[in-house]
Amino acid sequence: MAILNIYSDGACSGNQNETNTGGWGAVLEYGEHRLDISGGSPNTTNNRMELSAVIEALKVLKRDDVRIRVFTDSSYVSNAFREGWVANWQANGWKTAGKKPVENRDLWEELLSLTAKHEVRFFRVKGHVNLNSPNTDVTKHYEKFTAINGSGFSLDEFRHIIEMNNRADELANMGIYEVRIQAPEDRL
Repeated sequence: MAILNIYSDGACSGNQNETNTGGWGAVLEYGEHRLDISGGSPNTTNNRMELSAVIEALKVLKRDDVRIRVFTDSSYVSNAFREGWVANWQANGWKTAGKKPVENRDLWEELLSLTAKHEVRFFRVKGHVNLNSPNTDVTKHYEKFTAINGSGFSLDEFRHIIEMNNRADELANMGIYEVRIQAPEDRL
């Protein structure tokens, strides 16, 4: 069975400020087929946009029981699944280990509902790696990637993953731009 790869990213210009603009982007890749999607929101956070990227990518799917690999530069998203945070939050009544309410619960619950329909694995990617820069030590980045995610990826696959995650970043920035042009007086 083929695997669907989702490369996702979120961005927020003015994160933590009272007025800001966020964007999300995702690239869905299934064999030779590819779909780029993006969007954005005013007055949001980077973490909400990171979650939205994965959620919106999963919403595009027309069937269940898909094998999916999600590649994200968000440790917030990847660690929540890889390190069992989500399961702990649910067991603790949506409270953190510090007994505080889990932020973005609405999006976490939506994401859980969507991932429950599929076989989903999350992989952590370093964001904003410029593979074309002579100063980039691709081998070093690859070694870090495999140390985190396992050795099941070739160097060529790693390069492709980085290229697609960089594209997801571009799409997230397009989402910010789209929100800004819809109401520029509020978001400059």
